[in-house]
Amino acid sequence: MDGLDRWRILRLHVEDDIPLTALARETGTALRTLERWHHLYKSGGIAALEPQRRTDAGTRRTPTELVAFVERLALTRPRPSIAALHRLTVAEAERLDHPAPSYATVRNIVGALDPALVTLALDGPTAYRDRHELVFRHRAERPNATWQADHTELDILITGANSTPERPWLTTVIDDYSRAICGYMVFTGAPSAMNTALALRQAIWRKEEPAWAMCGIPDVLHIDHGSDFTSHHLEYTAAALKIRMIFSTIGRPQGRGKIERFFGTLNTELLSTLPGYLAAGTKPKPSLDLAALDQAIGGFITVYNERTHREIGTSPKTAWIADGWLPRMPETLDELDGLLLTVPKHRTVQRDGIHFQGQRYLSPTLAPFVGHPVTIRYDPRDVSEIRVYDHDTFVCVAIDEAHPNQRLSLREIETARRARRRQLRKDLNDRIPRIADREKPRTTAPAIRRSKLRTYEEDE
Repeated sequence: MDGLDRWRILRLHVEDDIPLTALARETGTALRTLERWHHLYKSGGIAALEPQRRTDAGTRRTPTELVAFVERLALTRPRPSIAALHRLTVAEAERLDHPAPSYATVRNIVGALDPALVTLALDGPTAYRDRHELVFRHRAERPNATWQADHTELDILITGANSTPERPWLTTVIDDYSRAICGYMVFTGAPSAMNTALALRQAIWRKEEPAWAMCGIPDVLHIDHGSDFTSHHLEYTAAALKIRMIFSTIGRPQGRGKIERFFGTLNTELLSTLPGYLAAGTKPKPSLDLAALDQAIGGFITVYNERTHREIGTSPKTAWIADGWLPRMPETLDELDGLLLTVPKHRTVQRDGIHFQGQRYLSPTLAPFVGHPVTIRYDPRDVSEIRVYDHDTFVCVAIDEAHPNQRLSLREIETARRARRRQLRKDLNDRIPRIADREKPRTTAPAIRRSKLRTYEEDE
């Protein structure tokens, strides 16, 4: 009860002359209390009716030695129960010849400890960091400055390829500035670099739906330390597209908070309404297949991108478009596919082609590259052919010789061999006479006709 509450009761006596005994009977307030309030009012006015804080408020009357004893045990791992702490404290009080504290006193001492101190002592620095450290919530300065990519296993069962229940995964790419979903991939099985690449392909390239405007190459891609994200394939692709990759600290998902919140929104607003949702304590029967789930998630993302986002005060689509700007784009979709959907490896061209994964790949264009190192790129989903590059310059598509529908003929190989041999012979004949001309002595004698240099048996 504050000073105004006391005055509302006391004013009936001061202004209306109601006796204090009658006030005590009507309000249930003790007569001695009313007399004390009246004395305070006469000496200091209404302000004197405010409750006075005790001079020893906040301080314990328990001896300091016992307080320190309880706090030390409460911060020791494993922490004893309150009942055990009370028994130990009573024994310590007897040893120090102090009055034994009550159970409530021990409990209050433990409850008054700083929660951050308790977390650090009992759960360690990692738990303290995640629960009590000050967090700076970063937001990119503009669209496509930073993207986040992550996977989550969805809380839903679908019908798999063999009519068996499967729990699918979702890979999502989100723009940090606008919160817009730029691309996604729904799949079954463990996350892989290829699934990540397919989500990035959709995120980067222009969408067929005009309403889904988000596209372009980001400056920074924020990802975790999963093997599918740390693959050489993705690192090579990021370097080729001039994307800076930033890996979140191991065991700390806070850096991916925006995409984690989207996963939570998707789970509560969409998946919980679909058949097969894995609610706690339920065993649902799958009804949707992967294509139906993909369509449902795509429709939800369209709505999500166009509705107002609570944190930014506008829709993700409006925030991404802003005042109009041109995103950085690949030259062609084929170039993007060549980077994202194929894996780079280094090989040396042999006389019978390029050996890779127990197969042999050949193309007439490889004739000048025999003995030279090249970079090959292949699609893990289809290894019937590989793409060959020389210092990032595309050379040709080499075909698996075992492929039944794409074999090269002997005539094509012989034609490539003859062309390569003629080119080498021409280069050799062009260079050696020049060296000989520089070395011959200066004289006025008539020039001696030299015979053509024979470099191959065919020249004889």
